[in-house]
Amino acid sequence: MITLRAMREGDAEAMAGVYRRSVRALGARDYTPEQVDAWASRGPDAARFRQKIGDGRQGWVAIDPESHICGFVDLEADGHVDFLYVDPEQAGQGVAGRLLAQVEQAARSAGLTRLYVEASETARPVFERHGYSANKRREFQIGDVAIHNYAMERTL
Repeated sequence: MITLRAMREGDAEAMAGVYRRSVRALGARDYTPEQVDAWASRGPDAARFRQKIGDGRQGWVAIDPESHICGFVDLEADGHVDFLYVDPEQAGQGVAGRLLAQVEQAARSAGLTRLYVEASETARPVFERHGYSANKRREFQIGDVAIHNYAMERTL
């Protein structure tokens, strides 16, 4: 049984690990090895996650039955979902959906009427299943590597 709880500063190292594993394993389904390397290289480390946890955003972690963090999501005050990552071992088991439901509940409680995200090719179907629509494909560079994601939003 997966449980959710609010992020804590002590979660930063585990979150960084989930991020790296997710990008490497799940991102490889939709991106080239060069793109995955570029994406992983710009990812936050534990220190950056600690900073984000303390910057005023709301965030939640998913905890597996062995008490390990297996996913996380955050919500910025303006309705931006900055991170949604699930450990590859838990992918496809509803963890992302539970995390997104938590975001939606918190957004409604805060009086927000819109959520938005920049979703990877890998995450796009997850967001679509939860009511988000893609506005446009975003092409950009990480170093010398071309990559893309999608500007998506959902009205509450």
